[in-house]
Amino acid sequence: MSFSEELIQEQNKKFEGASPQEIIAWAIENAKNAVVTTNFRPYEVNILHAVTQVKADIPVIWCDTGYNTPNTYRHAEELIERLGLQIDLYVPQQTTAHRDVVMGIPQIDDPRHAIFTEQVKLEPFRRAMEAHQPDVWFTNLRKGQTALRDSLDVLSLSKDGVLKVGPFYHYSDAELDAYLAEHELPNEHKYFDPTKVLENRECGLHT
Repeated sequence: MSFSEELIQEQNKKFEGASPQEIIAWAIENAKNAVVTTNFRPYEVNILHAVTQVKADIPVIWCDTGYNTPNTYRHAEELIERLGLQIDLYVPQQTTAHRDVVMGIPQIDDPRHAIFTEQVKLEPFRRAMEAHQPDVWFTNLRKGQTALRDSLDVLSLSKDGVLKVGPFYHYSDAELDAYLAEHELPNEHKYFDPTKVLENRECGLHT
């Protein structure tokens, strides 16, 4: 199915008040090749659970920067086993140990921070998308996270023409917590993203 801007706007209006399950089911039905991406940050479990309830064998792209906390890695292992996630792991081409010696984690005002972000997040992500060639990309984008994300909606097009689907786009933290409680799912709050530093700062995947 071709996802035009006109179709997306029309469908976003229809999705006002729709449940995540309804949104996911529509996207899966109209997708040729759907994927979901994750980094196992806070509330990622919501979308992983919701999407796999509709399509259990959907490819789950995990771009691991190599800088996750021990708690995040334990959380990831628990969800992979519990939800039966079909993980396809992508990591930077340079090891964390090597990068720590030559660069470390540059501050955001350091020109090397852009190089660092390219190495640990953007290049592995591009490699993953090139390998999978999805037409539908499930992501946990939510309104209120950043100025850019406030300008999007449940459905939006990536710069490469992939349909981004955010089933929980209009959900608050409290509503996500209620979803977790209803399904008895664990969350993760000790996540560290070395590319963002600030919560309201974009890392480059959605620009």
